[in-house]
Amino acid sequence: MTDKMGLEELTLLEEISYDQEHIWVRVKGEEAIIGISDFAQDQLGEVVFIELPSVGETFKKGDVFGQAESLKSLSALYMPVSGEVTAVNENLTDAPDTVNKDPYQEGWMLVIKPADLSELENLFSKEEYVSFLKESE
Repeated sequence: MTDKMGLEELTLLEEISYDQEHIWVRVKGEEAIIGISDFAQDQLGEVVFIELPSVGETFKKGDVFGQAESLKSLSALYMPVSGEVTAVNENLTDAPDTVNKDPYQEGWMLVIKPADLSELENLFSKEEYVSFLKESE
């Protein structure tokens, strides 16, 4: 038996964008805040360890920027847009399950300065992400 949530039970927000690797992006001025979607945390199960990069590291869209380890699996985290890391959520070191409890607020992972804002246009809206999830089922 599975404890996975149905799509209608997931929390998906209008004001953020999503990518096909289940990472969300919230743009605030010149910065972008990044984390994993409610769908991703649900699929992972209880997250017990998160590995994140250091401030100052730069990544291209699609690069692996870290890992999330749950009791069930180890998952790579892929950068949704290119940019330089300007902040890392250090609280996840001691409380990695915060991404399970509050993936969009307290469970954020990185803040980056995007290298190319046009890359954001390739991300999904909430509605597009729901369609993508339905097609993936």
